[in-house]
Amino acid sequence: MWNPDGVATSPSPSPAEAYAASRRRAKHPQLTRFSAESAFEFDDFQIRGCEALEEGHGVLVCAPTGAGKTVVGEFAVHLALAEGRKCFYTTPIKALSNQKYADLVERYGNDAVGLLTGDTSINGNAQVVVMTTEVLRNMLYAGSSAIPELGYVVMDEVHYLADRFRGAVWEEVILHLPEHVRVVGLSATVSNAEEFGEWLVEVRGDTTVVVDEHRPVPLWQHMLVGNQLLDLFAGQNEADPGEQLRINPTLLRKTDDMGRFAPNFRGPRGGRRGGPPRGPRFRPPSRVDVVERLDHAGLLPAIVFIFSRAGCDAAVAQCVRSGLRLNGPEQVEEIRRIVDERTAELPEGDLGVLGYWEWREALERGFAGHHAGLLPAFKETVEELFVRGLVKVVFATETLALGINMPARTVVLERLVKYNGEAHVDLTPGEYTQLTGRAGRRGIDIEGHAVVAWQPGVDPKAVAGLASTRTYPLRSSFRPGYNMAVNLVAQVGADAARDLLEQSFAQFQADRSVVGTARRIERNKEALKGYTAAISGDFDQMLEYVELRAQISAREKTLSRQNTSSRRAETAQSLEKLRKGDVIPVPAGRRAGLAVVVDPGLDPIREPRPVVVTEDRWSGPLSVADFPAPVEALGRIKLPKHIELRSPKTRRDIASSLRNAGIALPGRQRRRTAAADDAELASLRRALRAHPCHGLAEREANLRWVERYQRLSAETEQLERKVAATTHSLARAFDRILRLLGERGYVRPGDGEDRVTEHGRRLTRLYSESDLLAAECIRHGVWNGLGPAELAAVVSTLVFEARRDTAGEPRLPGGAVPGAWQETSRLWVELTEDERRHRLDRTREPDAGFAWPVYRWARGESLEKVLTAAETNGQELSAGDFVRWCRQVIDLLDQIRDVLGKEDPVGSAAAQAVRALRRGVVAAGAA
Repeated sequence: MWNPDGVATSPSPSPAEAYAASRRRAKHPQLTRFSAESAFEFDDFQIRGCEALEEGHGVLVCAPTGAGKTVVGEFAVHLALAEGRKCFYTTPIKALSNQKYADLVERYGNDAVGLLTGDTSINGNAQVVVMTTEVLRNMLYAGSSAIPELGYVVMDEVHYLADRFRGAVWEEVILHLPEHVRVVGLSATVSNAEEFGEWLVEVRGDTTVVVDEHRPVPLWQHMLVGNQLLDLFAGQNEADPGEQLRINPTLLRKTDDMGRFAPNFRGPRGGRRGGPPRGPRFRPPSRVDVVERLDHAGLLPAIVFIFSRAGCDAAVAQCVRSGLRLNGPEQVEEIRRIVDERTAELPEGDLGVLGYWEWREALERGFAGHHAGLLPAFKETVEELFVRGLVKVVFATETLALGINMPARTVVLERLVKYNGEAHVDLTPGEYTQLTGRAGRRGIDIEGHAVVAWQPGVDPKAVAGLASTRTYPLRSSFRPGYNMAVNLVAQVGADAARDLLEQSFAQFQADRSVVGTARRIERNKEALKGYTAAISGDFDQMLEYVELRAQISAREKTLSRQNTSSRRAETAQSLEKLRKGDVIPVPAGRRAGLAVVVDPGLDPIREPRPVVVTEDRWSGPLSVADFPAPVEALGRIKLPKHIELRSPKTRRDIASSLRNAGIALPGRQRRRTAAADDAELASLRRALRAHPCHGLAEREANLRWVERYQRLSAETEQLERKVAATTHSLARAFDRILRLLGERGYVRPGDGEDRVTEHGRRLTRLYSESDLLAAECIRHGVWNGLGPAELAAVVSTLVFEARRDTAGEPRLPGGAVPGAWQETSRLWVELTEDERRHRLDRTREPDAGFAWPVYRWARGESLEKVLTAAETNGQELSAGDFVRWCRQVIDLLDQIRDVLGKEDPVGSAAAQAVRALRRGVVAAGAA
């Protein structure tokens, strides 16, 4: 039997089971109350996580997407409210924070719950506050007064600590939270959950690890070949990890047959790929066909992952043009009501430029796009309508896979390749699992479906490998940065900071990674002892003898290189002396014999390449490589003033004159090598012959053991260097950062411990990817004298990063902006030179691509004018991107205002710039 939440229910319990349940309720009264308020019965892993939490342990829960692990996080909220403590619920993205805030408000009311993100602040002093992880990190560094009252921190999507750009924040929070705070980590299924749990035990104390790999809704894998939906596996699904999966033979035959048309493959735009047509052309089904096929099979709602914003928008437009409708009149009315509520704050004058009416029509028809370029209000509306079942198909980029609660019955992958910002790369098994994990709505669907669209080049075996692989390891991306370094020094001092960095998950994994290497080093050392024992005679003398042989070999190679270089230079000089009519010998190769120079081929930059005619009438250039020794003319013959070498008759006449000239080839002469006259080499050879080991009967056998010893010894030294570089690596990186900060006046030594200076204290409050560059700009006054709009333009260069496929030529406003931009760039160049010298990661180069749009917006111009101007300048800037970048500029301007104060001219300009930017679509939805 299944309950409304899709969980299997059991028959009435036996007396023994009832007694055990009674004891459990008595031991965990809060869990009993919490579960009584739930509409469904908890799974075993949820119960284990909640029980551990009520017993006072920290908890790490790893379970598949949609399994319900947030129940354990919500139980932490329940415990905090019951105990009169605070609970912070952290998420990696604002959309997930907004969603979780709405869920908790519905359950506990507005007064009990708050929300803090980069651009939203609602009831921040509430007992339960939902926030992005960066906000909590900043609160810890700032010494927030709320921390002592904190009892629980829920870290939703904690596996995000592997993110190479933002992952370090998760570890900073875990390391800095007071000991009394219980951490609840909620993670997707990772293959090294136990390792992560062991680290949490080491740094946080008692932590219970709960791992559940069972999907509550089984997932069936399919491939769409043409217009035919075929199972990937033969009569099996991937829900049972112990089952040996076999690829569907019908699918293999079908794709083999279709693969014959690969040379005639027509892409989505109709362009044929390959050579001339041979037989029928393969056309993949259109996106409209795919939607209709899923609809007829009862597989909607669906998320179609297209790894391109433009592809998502094009898919929506195609569905609209086709006349496709997936909603009835009643659903359309409900959609209109929700859209009106969600977009009420948008200025009416901006609706046209936002594409509002086209977006709304698509929603009413039952489909939408979802990607980072959409306006936040549009994305949130799509999410709500999809969860309500009013939008049946969402064409999305992979950003939708990051925790937002939008499950579907079916997930479709158009391709198995995505662009990662630098190159097109294949999906990993972990990414495939994350994306297809959306399929199957618990409590609604009895099974979920993952569909991969076939096209030529897609091998079902590769798809089966992605679908059946369970390896998704969690790898730390933690590295110390400038802001982190000064905050650590300010709070705990440099020595304690090093100890803290040694406790990071990154160092934990690094140290574990060399355990095997250390064992190998020990084995190598034992083997080296064996090699030593195998040698008869004096081992040290054998080493001396081997070293002498190595020195002789090295000297011979050096002399050979010198001889070659010297010979080439001499030969080049001899070729430069040749003149038209000179007869020369070509010593070797296919052109060996006599040749006459018809053109000296002199070049002021390169080596000469004389053009010759040989006795067998070949004509062409020769080079230094054709002569092992300098060339001397053997004689001369008279040639015509003008020579047309393309004429066979001309070549024949010159060759005949050459043969009749009576000039003979010289005999071969041995050149004396440099090695024959080298005193150092002669001395080494004498020492070798005089060495005691030279005359030993077992010399060669011993030498083989010595050579093995040397090879293994060199390998062992390399492994030891690897271990030395890995252990304490973060502390050494921290020391390099401190040295740079010390040179620039952000920290200074004092009383045996580094101290943070006034400039350093400013840096502690600048949380930006370019934090030190921002601090340097403030310190050197390069932004002094800028007006609010000008300051916004220059500050934007520190946060904006153009997408590689949409970047146009940056345009700067006039006035004081170009000078301030040049000074900002100059400081960046100086900083990166220091970073190179200290072997540190380089600060990203400032990007002026957003300066002109943000400047015009800060001056009060309309959204239409700003976006049109950007397009005119060759820059593709969507409304969603514009709002996102504006809010990031606002965030950094807010920090600058807080650091300098409103009394400071730059601080005042920053405050005015924030007010100027926070209007219209930028302010909509942000409190």
